[in-house]
Amino acid sequence: MAVTTVTAGLLLANVAHAQQQPTGPADSANTHVTTLGAVRALKPEDEVPVDLYRFRSPVQPQPNTFNRAWSEPPSLQEVGMRGGYLMIGINHAIAGTAQGLHTLTRAPDQIQSAVARPPPELDAAAQRRALQHCDPLQGCDAPRPE
Repeated sequence: MAVTTVTAGLLLANVAHAQQQPTGPADSANTHVTTLGAVRALKPEDEVPVDLYRFRSPVQPQPNTFNRAWSEPPSLQEVGMRGGYLMIGINHAIAGTAQGLHTLTRAPDQIQSAVARPPPELDAAAQRRALQHCDPLQGCDAPRPE
């Protein structure tokens, strides 16, 4: 019992000694700490809602030749939002017919890649004027006419 009393006394003495230590330069540095304001994380708007009832396969196969023609079947929620299986079938038939007509008529695609036009050709007078207004500070490295 005397040992526990001595141990408790030493513990209290250490705590009291630690509280009476003078404040040093480390404590004065902590008083000038700058804290940042609150940060709010916003959810992106374009995220697709998670369908909890859709099966997610744990196996992810490598891409192969069948990836072109295969498409995942729609979930029941997507079927309901697209008007049911009948409307999905009708829209699929219309899209196939439109693609067939597009192939038969050889019409240009509705979305075409952009083709850049060549830069304008400058005559001799325009080139001289461009060299007069050339500023090396803005990235023009042409020699200045003298």
